[in-house]
Amino acid sequence: MATEVQADAIEQQPAEQPTDKETKEPTRGDRMKAAFAEQRKHAGARVKDWLATGDLDHVDIIQHATDRKQRKHDNRLAQQQRIVAEAHARFHAAKAQAETSENGANPGALASLAGRVAAEEAKLASLQAMPVLPPTDREISNARHGKKAARAGMLFGGGIASLPLLGTAIEQAVTGQPLIIAAIGAGASWGWYVLSRPFVARGSEPAGEAPFVPTPATFLADPAGGATPIVGGNVFMSVEQLPEGAKPFPLRNARTPQQLAECVLLAMVAENVPVVEVSDVQRQPWGWQCTVRVGEGTPEAIIDKSGDLETKFDLPTNGVRPQPLKARRACAVLRLVEGNPFATAPGLPYRAPKSLSITDRFRVGTSVGGDPLELSLAGVMGLWVAASGGGKTGILQALAEGVTACHDNITIDLDPFGDGLEDLGDAVRITARTNEQIEAVLLFLWVMAKGRARLRAKLGMGKKWKASPERPAVTVFFDELPKSSPLAKRLYNDLLLVGRKELIVVQAASQGGQSSYLGANVAQMIALTAIGPCKVEDTRSVFGDGSVKEGYLPHKLSPATATDPKDAGHIFIQGVPGMADEPIEYAIHEAPSAVLRQLAEERLAAGLLDPDQDSLDAMRGVDLPEYVLPEYDKDGDLKKPAPVELLTWEQLLKLCGAEPPAGVELTDGPARAAVEDSVAVMEKAGVDRMTTETAFAAIQQYDPDTYGEMTVDEFKALMSQAGVGMPVQLGAMGDKKNPRGYKLDRLRAAL
Repeated sequence: MATEVQADAIEQQPAEQPTDKETKEPTRGDRMKAAFAEQRKHAGARVKDWLATGDLDHVDIIQHATDRKQRKHDNRLAQQQRIVAEAHARFHAAKAQAETSENGANPGALASLAGRVAAEEAKLASLQAMPVLPPTDREISNARHGKKAARAGMLFGGGIASLPLLGTAIEQAVTGQPLIIAAIGAGASWGWYVLSRPFVARGSEPAGEAPFVPTPATFLADPAGGATPIVGGNVFMSVEQLPEGAKPFPLRNARTPQQLAECVLLAMVAENVPVVEVSDVQRQPWGWQCTVRVGEGTPEAIIDKSGDLETKFDLPTNGVRPQPLKARRACAVLRLVEGNPFATAPGLPYRAPKSLSITDRFRVGTSVGGDPLELSLAGVMGLWVAASGGGKTGILQALAEGVTACHDNITIDLDPFGDGLEDLGDAVRITARTNEQIEAVLLFLWVMAKGRARLRAKLGMGKKWKASPERPAVTVFFDELPKSSPLAKRLYNDLLLVGRKELIVVQAASQGGQSSYLGANVAQMIALTAIGPCKVEDTRSVFGDGSVKEGYLPHKLSPATATDPKDAGHIFIQGVPGMADEPIEYAIHEAPSAVLRQLAEERLAAGLLDPDQDSLDAMRGVDLPEYVLPEYDKDGDLKKPAPVELLTWEQLLKLCGAEPPAGVELTDGPARAAVEDSVAVMEKAGVDRMTTETAFAAIQQYDPDTYGEMTVDEFKALMSQAGVGMPVQLGAMGDKKNPRGYKLDRLRAAL
């Protein structure tokens, strides 16, 4: 028993502790090694963090990306300013040379240079109007990667560059000149001290938000994997998330997508719009764009309240532009417009003569969302409605600029009141201005369309006429349709029924869409319809009674005035081949007059087309409509003459003052003598064109016996009879901007 107690006591005694002498202390060398290892760890972490741009927070990177975008924009602006200055210099040099030259100015060359000046100035204006947008997520990421690459290059390049310096320092130290190596040692020691300090990464710190730009979430990132984004799929805020007691505020106070969504929701709730959420917020150069979803009814409620919403947002008139979506009935794209949405739209591309086919699509405008408006007019009847000042003539010129570049199309210009296609006149085969001319052209085309319908099967074309340079299509531009005669309107309406399959189509422009303007209720029967600034009755007449509720709002556009273009040339459109009908606003791109005149001259020089002989022959077997036939009484005596006669192609050209078909020779007589004498007068004067008055005065002086008693109108009629046509626009001549007269090459062609 005693033995067990003694054993327990021994077990409970504490273990014997080692003495201080037996404790092993780290040596000085061990402590130095441990300290160096710790310093190396700090230095490595600091260098890695520096290479990874960890010292730059999110605000710094956004600022860097913003500065880089601004520099690129400034460089593009400076480059375009240099191009404009160069274009001006070339134009003034050519003008000065022309003024001092004995042969005078070359109107074609000067017009070309003037057109280039106008085009480059338009590009400069677009650049100047284009704001520099905040950087996107991708641009911010690229900015950070660029910083990383630059720092890695600095580190690698600095290491390589230091080797020769270190070798030189060692060499001089060996020869008793240790100054450089001492400086290197001191610098290295200081650098090591800086790098080896205790380091704490900033990655755990929350990234700040840039106070000077909206957050990058304003711009939607590209969908992963190339997937098609879902409209309205990126929700920024719903009604349930609105702060309690918040009140509507002006749009200008919104800086981030969340603020924009809150601004939209508060305004719509205040106007009793059944809004649910705001998604897909995007900052645009002209304002904001987002998608709004309603919980009941349709987005028609937004359209009805658009005027009140403009007040809530403190926007100008027509600053709220909703576009209901067909893909999602409850959604509408809402555009809140503060500036010009079309300021950055591209200009007119150069199209060489005969570089297109009539079946090709070509760009004529841009949507408010930046998408191109491209169309082909092959087999497409079109109606373009706009009030006075709505830009109808500019629209028709933009369309005609495309079709006159086609190698398989004949362009015809009808206008009973104005100048029609005007600047493109040289590229037009027939120009008709009087009722007699217009009626004759429309009857001729109606008969040719019926002839082609019977001819297609023989030519193996199938159900539609196939255009080619040998058998061209015909595109008619009929401006100021309401001002034409009742007979012309009836012929036009009949041509609508038979011309499409035969590629004889009409693009008509009218100030209204009702039957009182068009001669019949045909607006909704026409395939391609577009409306610019107009009355609300025109919107309903052309697009249908429910079109306003669907978001078609051309009646909210403003026509031009004498000093302000406003919304001239802006349209809503339906029936574009290959494109869904959406209630979205487009702007048609108008080209400077000098550019159009230069293009017309080039296309005239390349040659204009005439109808194929097969089509002309097929017209002989076509019965005329009854309302153009003469009327006889029961005794067979003429009671009422025919209101219009069917002419041959040569007679039609002669009636409209156009050049005769190629290969038709001008017979001897007063008409040919007038052309020959005019050629002699121009060659003697050493000029290639003369105004009508100048040419008439010169030819009277050249042969007073023949022309002394003749009037200028009789002279013009004689030249027209010869196949030269009526006087054409000549371009700038002296103090006259664009007078009419005769060109030497055109006179020679008639001979």
